[in-house]
Amino acid sequence: MTSWWVAVIAGFVVVLAVAALLSVLIVLVRVIDRRVVAVRDTLAAAAANTASTSLIPQTASRVDAVLAEGLEHHLFLGRART
Repeated sequence: MTSWWVAVIAGFVVVLAVAALLSVLIVLVRVIDRRVVAVRDTLAAAAANTASTSLIPQTASRVDAVLAEGLEHHLFLGRART
């Protein structure tokens, strides 16, 4: 009779352990699913941010032109003051 109770208790412990491990697995899968969605959204945003990189060289040349003109004004004003 004692061995039956030991077997029943051992079986109950095994069932509880399996249920706990499956619960942990379900929680981890949900976390992974949420993070995958976050990574996908981040990658989509990165693609959208870099979609207009073809404008960077044009902008750089125009900024250089503005800086060159500013330097000319600075040099002119420096000569005019002295």
